[in-house]
Amino acid sequence: MAKDLLFEIGLEEIPARFIRAAMEQLEDKWVKWLTQSRISYDSIQAYATPRRLAVFVQGVGEKQEDVQEEVKGPSRKIAQDATGAWSKAALGFARSQGVDPEQFTFKELNGVEYIYVTKSSIGVETSSILSEGLANLVSSMTFPKNMRWGNHDFKFVRPIRWLVALFGSDIINLEITGVKAGNITRGHRFLGGEVVIPEASSYVAVLRGQSVIADVNERKELIVNQIKSLAAEKNWEIAMKEDLLEEVLFLVETPTALYGTFDPAFLEIPQDVLITSMREHQRYFPVLNDQGQLLPFFVTVRNGDSNSIDVIAKGNEKVLRARLSDAKFFYQEDQKLRISDALSKLENIVFHEEIGTIGDKVRRIRRIADSLAATLELSNDQADSVSRAAEICKFDLVTQMVYEFPELQGVMGEDYARKAGEKEDVAKAVFEHYQPRFAGEETPKSIVGSLVSIADKIDTIIGCFSIGIIPTGSQDPYALRRQAQGIVQIMLAQQLPITLSHLINTTLDVHESLRKLKRPADEIRSDVLEFFGLRVKKILSEQLRYDVVDAVISSGFDDIVSVVSRGESLMNAVTNQEEFKTTVESFNRVSNLASKAEPTVINEAFFEEEGEKDLYQAWKAVTEPYHMAITQRDAAQALQLLGRISGEITKFFDSVMVMAEDESVKNNRLAVLAEIDKDLKKFADFTKLVW
Repeated sequence: MAKDLLFEIGLEEIPARFIRAAMEQLEDKWVKWLTQSRISYDSIQAYATPRRLAVFVQGVGEKQEDVQEEVKGPSRKIAQDATGAWSKAALGFARSQGVDPEQFTFKELNGVEYIYVTKSSIGVETSSILSEGLANLVSSMTFPKNMRWGNHDFKFVRPIRWLVALFGSDIINLEITGVKAGNITRGHRFLGGEVVIPEASSYVAVLRGQSVIADVNERKELIVNQIKSLAAEKNWEIAMKEDLLEEVLFLVETPTALYGTFDPAFLEIPQDVLITSMREHQRYFPVLNDQGQLLPFFVTVRNGDSNSIDVIAKGNEKVLRARLSDAKFFYQEDQKLRISDALSKLENIVFHEEIGTIGDKVRRIRRIADSLAATLELSNDQADSVSRAAEICKFDLVTQMVYEFPELQGVMGEDYARKAGEKEDVAKAVFEHYQPRFAGEETPKSIVGSLVSIADKIDTIIGCFSIGIIPTGSQDPYALRRQAQGIVQIMLAQQLPITLSHLINTTLDVHESLRKLKRPADEIRSDVLEFFGLRVKKILSEQLRYDVVDAVISSGFDDIVSVVSRGESLMNAVTNQEEFKTTVESFNRVSNLASKAEPTVINEAFFEEEGEKDLYQAWKAVTEPYHMAITQRDAAQALQLLGRISGEITKFFDSVMVMAEDESVKNNRLAVLAEIDKDLKKFADFTKLVW
């Protein structure tokens, strides 16, 4: 026989951003507990609203499964002495397993006899262990932030106000922080009340009758469909960002979408400002036309039914009017601030007490960016734009708008710079230099924005590494991994001919000239290069096989564009060219013997066999174009050129005895292989490929 099981934790309103993780954690802990407890079940479903976390388990076995376990002990040689008596080791094993030595059996394993004992565990009634299991499960849950309440030492995400624990229709004996479990739940705070759940399987239906949609997916579908219906009715485009939708989902128990309006005069403010104000402060969905332009409407989701929906809309309009009026005031006041005055204020904002102010950081960014522009030999006009963009890239941090909405940094900088008469590429770079701000965001499109972005990010990385702030585990307070990842992405997007070594050395030189480093430069250089290596490997691993990644990384990742190009070409050859396995095998034969070579200059006079002469000539023929292809990052061409000598390598090994008796001949042959291997290693370490 099987019963359904329901467990609901009723709480004060949980922060929306915590709920999904808490729901998934509760379900995961249930699955693990049932498995470890040897209790069978058919299916499990987690539910969550702002006021509850719940799990419904269908078809739970009424009794633990019986189990027989065979445990291996010490070998017979150790377990018995010469007279056949049990040794201390055997007796200790018996005590640890709770058995009599007479229950021992012997079994042979890999030619050695061991003692074994068979233990039987008879399953108990599920109902007898549920109370303790539930209590332990609840106390083991973790959250980003916990609370204590009353006189209790118990910590949880929010105070527990009621508990429902049912096994079929039977109430499970459970009490946490003075709250006894029962079969009474609470419906919607305003539209429902207390209600009895007669049996576990009726949970969702009972709550629905109390204006609570417990199923997260059903509630989300309701919200999305209601918003889409509004959009179709009004011919609108309603921007539903997934993170905002997720937050709204966990703010409501009964969702009802509605719309309101705001004064079109507010549309004079940049669209991003209005959208940010609506999303961040009010959790509203912005309304756009088919050109993506903001319209003077908004959509919100009420936690309730459609009664008095017009009154609710008017109330939201009133609140939004005040928010947008503040935004308009900030926007107008900010335009009175001259860029030069804003830059002087950066001297009073500390970036880090050991690294300096934002003003110090801007000076470093400008010098790094200028150096990169010189390396790329940009035109005078572009170089001037890079320098100016770097100089003013942080000026909007002191504006009222960015103070109110930090996520608008760069957005407001671009707008204010354009209005202040800055060149278009400079204004655009002020925004672009923050890109990519998160995984999946596009990189800067302009070369000006790209160089300033790289300069900003590498300055932060070198600055932090120089004072010992190095990401470990999950600790990365300055988002250095994201900064490094951004640099790699920009270099790939722009195909920049800048090596990591050059970038790191340039930045270290700038830091050393402006501040005293707390760590030796060589240590910083080594640590930062290794740090970037992990980022490059991560990007490669997202699209290539692990062995291909290891092969190309082993040949160096200093030139990011080159290593990615080599990885892609090698992956293509490995997966699409059947004959490539034979090619790699020939390369690996070269590498295996090349390690035995002594430093020797190749002397053609020592060539005796046609096979070695042909190989040498074939290699000489491809060397120059191969090196050029590597330099130009044309990995496909480089690999094709290497493939041309594969046949000659095979012939060489078939017809030439490398380890000849004549030392001069032997060393000469090994020297040829060593030179070829040196070229092979410029592309990849082919020995790391797995077939």
